[in-house]
Amino acid sequence: MPRTARIDIPGLLQHVIVRGIERRDIFIDNNDRRLFLERLSKLLVETDTECLAWALMSNHFHLLLRPRVTNLSVFMRRLLTGYAIVFNLKHRRSGHLFQNRYKSIACQEDAYLLELIRYIHLNPLRVGLSKSIDELDHYPWSGHAVLMGKQELSGQRIDDVLMLFGQKKQSALQSYREFVIAGIKQGQRNDLVGGGLRRSQGVRRSGEYESYDERILGSGEFVESLWLETESGEITVPKISLDEIMQKSADMLGYKVELLRQRNRIKELADMRAAICYFAVRECHYSGVAVAKALNMTRSGVSVAVKRGVAIVSRNPALRGKLVD
Repeated sequence: MPRTARIDIPGLLQHVIVRGIERRDIFIDNNDRRLFLERLSKLLVETDTECLAWALMSNHFHLLLRPRVTNLSVFMRRLLTGYAIVFNLKHRRSGHLFQNRYKSIACQEDAYLLELIRYIHLNPLRVGLSKSIDELDHYPWSGHAVLMGKQELSGQRIDDVLMLFGQKKQSALQSYREFVIAGIKQGQRNDLVGGGLRRSQGVRRSGEYESYDERILGSGEFVESLWLETESGEITVPKISLDEIMQKSADMLGYKVELLRQRNRIKELADMRAAICYFAVRECHYSGVAVAKALNMTRSGVSVAVKRGVAIVSRNPALRGKLVD
């Protein structure tokens, strides 16, 4: 299938992860890190982009951003291109510095903001760049030290974060630090970096599978709200219409498409309906409601069919190429 477009909406919280090409180092020394932070800070202020957390590793970095005016894609292009040019000149190298496509996950703020701040700021401790929480308090290449008042970065939203922990700065700082310490024992949080595809698989709400999207970290309702918001803009989430999937399915079986919308006991039609549900929901990111309407099914019926579709597609992987590619 074609590469899915990013969800790039002003005001939306975005967890951005950028890695060096072939996982090579993108920061050779502290001067590189300072150069990167100078460029990041300047762009944050210039573009009115809010940064709530960040951490620099050796071969990758994390940013938690809330663009207000400038689209994330424009911000990241300026940040990465400018740094790569100077880095290549300084270290006498040529070619790409970063992986061609950075990862951005649109995040449901109410549910995940605090967890993401903690996860990102604990990265240096998690990988051994910082040996203890006391050392992390002063670690210069993470937003945690900025929140603790040990470092400075213009554009990082210190007050916006601390006010989530209390009205008075000192008590808020203490509560924030205790919150970070409590997260150390959690270890690697794959559920916070994999988007909806990893997070929601198998999760049920009222007996039904929630809508999910590998680009989004949030509830099924949040996922569907972003789909609706992007449908009228430049981004079109599904790459193939439900009508096209159903018509291809009917043509492959030699039936009229109307039979796919009818309840019957023809096994190959029932199996095809399950495969359609799987592809439409899991790979083309249609909501369960939209699929239920197209196939004349109930929402719960679609959820059950998606589960059956997993097994059907695994037995016949060629279906993907015939129906949605």
